[in-house]
Amino acid sequence: MLKNPSLYNEKSKKDLLEELKLESFKRLTCSFYRYVSIVNLNSFRDLLYEEWSALKIFGRVYVSNEGINAQISCPQHNWKSYNEKLNTHRVLKDIPKNFAVEEGNSFHKLVIKVKDEIVAYGLNTNEYDMNFVGKHLSPREFNSAMNRPKSIIVDMRNYYESEVGKFKGAIAPSVETSRELLPEIKRLLKGKEESEILMYCTGGVRCEKASSFFIHNGFKNINQLTGGIINYGHQVRNNNLESQFIGKNFVFDARLGERITDDVISNCHQCGGTSDNHIDCNNDACHILFIQCYKCSKKYDQCCSIECMEFNRLSEDEKRTLRKDPDQVVSMTRNSTSGKPRLIT
Repeated sequence: MLKNPSLYNEKSKKDLLEELKLESFKRLTCSFYRYVSIVNLNSFRDLLYEEWSALKIFGRVYVSNEGINAQISCPQHNWKSYNEKLNTHRVLKDIPKNFAVEEGNSFHKLVIKVKDEIVAYGLNTNEYDMNFVGKHLSPREFNSAMNRPKSIIVDMRNYYESEVGKFKGAIAPSVETSRELLPEIKRLLKGKEESEILMYCTGGVRCEKASSFFIHNGFKNINQLTGGIINYGHQVRNNNLESQFIGKNFVFDARLGERITDDVISNCHQCGGTSDNHIDCNNDACHILFIQCYKCSKKYDQCCSIECMEFNRLSEDEKRTLRKDPDQVVSMTRNSTSGKPRLIT
């Protein structure tokens, strides 16, 4: 079936970025989610795209039968109209929103996708019940709970997120995808079913579903940070909350991070120097996500390796020819995965 061109972006990334540069107004970045039954998904998706495009909304949005998970960029002057439009939908009315800790150009187009899950845990519906979720703790309550000697803090994010920032003393699983996360944490918490578990993630959507999964699996005292690290960061900045989170909060948009504290807890993947600057390899055949310091950024032309840098300097015709040859190295990433592959060093 042919796509309706008015319901999908058809402009090139280059053109979209140029248009973004020419904008004379400010944008607000925010995220929101809700676990709620949504029917007629394709029609709902198309309606949102029509309404939001008219207001020049950019972002990445997942809708499924279990709810909605959205990260968006809204022109500041359209915020009131956007909020009013959201409230016309029963499933979105008065939905709580998390505004970015640090502003910046987060998105350059609108993508709305119909998904099986709004968080890709790969769970069957009999493995959790969203009527039973972990207790929500405010940032201050979370800090207090962390100070209790037997509490266990669990980072519900992937390794490349916790690499640049995490709560002190947190268990941070070395996993690349959401699908790997729950089995690994379940393994790490074996025998701790009676313990006080404190979960956190970027904005809350992952903890909400994960908490239900762990309750279903016999854990008695599951808690989650309300609004995630984003909300926590606002409380640190605006309400004199002492930060137990150190470093940056990784975010899934063009900014790639929001600084919560001045601590830099990670290292450049190329020279080993202190850095927490995530970057996508400049080689279009690679685009691996990795950490690169300013010095190496200049040395490797924002690429992850000499091989990628040299390939990236070729003409487009030369690149196309080499890509067809399986014996040629055009990228230093691991074979294609659904997650963020590690940089091979």
